[in-house]
Amino acid sequence: MPPLLALLALAPLLHPAHAHPADWLHRFSASAREDGSWFWGWAWAADGAVSIVDRSPSVTFPARPASFGLELAEPLLGYVIPLVAFTVPCAGNDSHEDTTTRYYNADPVQGCPHLCVADGGHSPDPNESWIALVQRGGCPFVEKARQAQRLGAKAVVVGGDSVNPDALLNMYSERDSSDVTIAATFIKYWDYVELLSLIAASNTTHSGLKTLSLLLSTEYSAWEWYSPIITFIVILLLPSLLTFITLVIHRVRAARAAQRDRAPEDVVHGLPWRVWTGTGWEKHEAPYVPGERDVEAGLAAGTPSTSHDVELPAWVEQQVECAICLEEFAKNDRVRVLPCYHMFHMDEVDEWLIHKKKLCPVCKLDVTRPHPPSTHASPHSPPDDHEREHVLTDLPSPTSPPAQETTPLLQDNAEHRYHAVS
Repeated sequence: MPPLLALLALAPLLHPAHAHPADWLHRFSASAREDGSWFWGWAWAADGAVSIVDRSPSVTFPARPASFGLELAEPLLGYVIPLVAFTVPCAGNDSHEDTTTRYYNADPVQGCPHLCVADGGHSPDPNESWIALVQRGGCPFVEKARQAQRLGAKAVVVGGDSVNPDALLNMYSERDSSDVTIAATFIKYWDYVELLSLIAASNTTHSGLKTLSLLLSTEYSAWEWYSPIITFIVILLLPSLLTFITLVIHRVRAARAAQRDRAPEDVVHGLPWRVWTGTGWEKHEAPYVPGERDVEAGLAAGTPSTSHDVELPAWVEQQVECAICLEEFAKNDRVRVLPCYHMFHMDEVDEWLIHKKKLCPVCKLDVTRPHPPSTHASPHSPPDDHEREHVLTDLPSPTSPPAQETTPLLQDNAEHRYHAVS
C-alpha cells in the first residue's frame, strides 16, 4: 500500500476527533503551513548533523538546518538543555490574537512563547554556549528560535513529532525572520526521544541542569538546491532542454539520411550526356560541368563517345521527351543519359540526383551502383535457344495441382507466349 494511503487509513485511529481521512489530511497540511515546514519535507536542503561528543563512541543524528537564522560555516559546540527543564509559561500569558501580533499557548516542551525562567530553579549561564532543545508543534519554527534566543541560547534543536516520526523537515519562515541570529536545526522524532533519554541519564550538569555536549555541523553542497526558486527553474527548464536535444538529434539523423539518399556530384558529372542536334544525337563521354564547356564547342568537336557505340534498345533513341519537365527535347538541349538509358535535361536531372534522390525518376534505378551491361536483341530477330528454354519453363507441368479460378488465365497466357516464341 502506498505511504499516503496507509496514513489516510490510520488517520481515524491517530485522531479520533477527525474521523474522516480528508479532514485529517487537511488538518495535517494546515499544520505544516502553520509551523513553516515543507509538507512531507519535499524540498532539497543542506544536510547537517547533531553529534553527542562526550560519549564514547559518539552518537550522531542526521539533521536539517533551517532556512532562517545563522548559517553555520563552522561546527558549533555547546551544552544541550531542554527548555522544559527550567522554564514555565510567563504569568498573565493568555492565548489571544490581534491584528499586529499573534500569541500562542506557552509550552516549555514545544518552546512556544511566552516562557520565563522558573522561580527558585536553575537556569543556564548566559555567558556559556548552550543549545536549547524543543519539540515540533504549537507554533511556527521561527517562534521557537526567537524564544530560545530570548532566553540566551546560541542555537536551537527542534525534534519531530509522533505524527510523522521519520520526516526530516525543512524549516522556513513565511514572515520576516531577520531578527533571528541563532542557528536552528531539525532532527527526527525518534532521535529527539533518544536525545532526551540520554540527557535524563547523563551525569554531566551545567548550572545544576543535566546536559550533554552537543556539536552542530552543516554540510553545504557546491550547488545549494534547497532554494525553491532554483528548484522551480530546474523543473521548468528541464523538459524544454530535453525537447531541444531530441529535436537536434532528429535533425542530425534526418540530414545524414538525406545525404545518404543523394548522389555525389562526381558520380553524376561522370555520367554520359548528349546534345540533340535537331536530326540526331551528338554523344559526349567526358563529364560536363556547367560553365566550363560550351555547347557549340562540343558540337564543333564532333567526337562521338565510344561508350555509346554499343547496341542499345530501339526505344532509347526514340526518346524525345524529358520525364521531369514533360517537354520535348529542343535543338542544342543537353541531355543526361542514366545507366538505365533514360534521358532527361541535364540541369534538371543533375539537380534531382545531387540534391534530392540518387534514383532514376522513371524506373528508380540507383545511379551510384554498378549495373551489368544489358543485352538487347532486335524485336524482329527470333529468340535463341536460351530464351526459348526460359519461356518453356513458365509453362505448367503435367503434374501441376488442379486448376483454380485464376489458373486458366495464367495457362492461356503461357500458351500464347509459347506459340509466339515458336
